Amino acid sequence: MAAKISATVVTGFLGAGKTTLIRHMLENAKGKRIALIINEFGDLGVDGDILKGCGIETCSEDDVVELSNGCICCTVADEFIPTMEMLLGRDNPPDHIVIETSGLALPQPLVRAFNWPGISTRVTVDGVITVVDGKAVSDGQFAHNIAAVDAQRKLDENLDHETPLSELFEDQIACADMIVVNKTDLLTDSEAEHLRAVLKSEARKGVQVVTATMGALPVDVLLGQGSAAECDLDARHEVHHLHHDHDDNHHEDYNVGHEHAHGHDEFESFVVELGEIADANAFSVKVADVIRAHDILRLKGFAAVQGKPMRLTLQAVGPRVDTYFDRPFGTAPRMTRLVVIGQTGLKQAEIEAALKAG
Repeated sequence: MAAKISATVVTGFLGAGKTTLIRHMLENAKGKRIALIINEFGDLGVDGDILKGCGIETCSEDDVVELSNGCICCTVADEFIPTMEMLLGRDNPPDHIVIETSGLALPQPLVRAFNWPGISTRVTVDGVITVVDGKAVSDGQFAHNIAAVDAQRKLDENLDHETPLSELFEDQIACADMIVVNKTDLLTDSEAEHLRAVLKSEARKGVQVVTATMGALPVDVLLGQGSAAECDLDARHEVHHLHHDHDDNHHEDYNVGHEHAHGHDEFESFVVELGEIADANAFSVKVADVIRAHDILRLKGFAAVQGKPMRLTLQAVGPRVDTYFDRPFGTAPRMTRLVVIGQTGLKQAEIEAALKAG
């Protein structure tokens, strides 16, 4: 059976920076052919024009599909499924599909659609990325321009126009595999870190929360999460339902202050080289422990296991570690080589020592 094509869902309120993040992703795709599905209505065509006009060879105009008849989670059968079937049915299908939801779409119904017959055997949800306007959320507003979000909501008759935005925000957080706190150049370092910690405490266990300016994140961080979200819907339950009446006016306080500063977190990576390891399972447990202790985003590489002629490939997204034997070492040196990826400030010496500890 052919390998499934991976899809990434990018969600977040109007103005959070979803399109900017996707454009940066395309510009740094490293040759990967990415198709885009953009769910945009009201301000029709803006995001699509921005992305179609980016001049990136691996994403042509034919690879950008716009769905403009309403919120994507209300038009799954009518628009989304046929669009997916069209992309998957191409003679040269994309390597990866990225779906930018409207700012008011619930991610859960969209992820559920990946279990649709004819889709489930050919594509999987690599991850759900929720983009957050760091400054707006820290001010307790959830979006920079509340009036614009409300205007967008009123354009779609399928949406409930009364439910507080805080409830949709909680749904977006509940479904996320990664939360991107964007626009951190408008926050002090302490404000950004506090907001990151609050969101991490509100999210599901193991969800990664990263900070960014102008959506500038490495493609290796955004793609390749391997979450198979469509198989994990019970853990991503809808806290609230914006598309139905709801009387709960609960509002979380994410306010962390009002000072402004300019700066942003960069990402760093380094290589750790080890000799042979004695036990593959024990080493995987150790890797997961080190990742948790040092807030590592990704760790990937290969290991030489004593008594095993095959090379052990290791890939970790957060504390989830996947391993498999891929090929014989042959005449190559029997060594273990791991690439560690995280935000600036990783304690390289401590991480290396922990991985090498007996």
